[in-house]
Amino acid sequence: MFETIDYLQYGNEKQRLAYNAIRGLRIIEYLKEYTPILCGTLPIGIDLEGSDLDIIMRVVDFDQFEDKVKSLYRQEENFKLKRRVIREIPVIKANFIYGGFEFELFGQPKPVHEQFAYLHMIIENHILKENPHIREEILNYKNRGYKTEAAFCKVLKLKGDPYIELLQYGRNLGII
Repeated sequence: MFETIDYLQYGNEKQRLAYNAIRGLRIIEYLKEYTPILCGTLPIGIDLEGSDLDIIMRVVDFDQFEDKVKSLYRQEENFKLKRRVIREIPVIKANFIYGGFEFELFGQPKPVHEQFAYLHMIIENHILKENPHIREEILNYKNRGYKTEAAFCKVLKLKGDPYIELLQYGRNLGII
């Protein structure tokens, strides 16, 4: 379902606006060799005011990616690009504002279907479909400052690192 952004054009108002913004930037087209996938809270309808649009990609050559992203988007409002190491994996991130949304283009040398953002979204989406009654509780925790994964762990009574615990929960249920 999340392989393309087509589903957004049939979603709620914010999802339709996001669809138009992503298409306006032509991210999916211009960065297709990096297998871009929109992840996070907006695709599964638990975003808050100001939630960003996280587009994850598989990036092996950071210099090439940086040059391409700069040539395409450096003129966008608040553009910044940085490299970091997260959980011992090098990553590159570009952030900017376009069409009323904050964008984060996130790359790491790992297939997108194996990245935490994608796996968490698949697990969270499954949980919400199976337990729609917890949506409000998740949103309440998020409104109180909890990150999405931490909010799910709180509701599911999972202890430990929320990013790891949520993955393990998904594996145990056979979701991933």
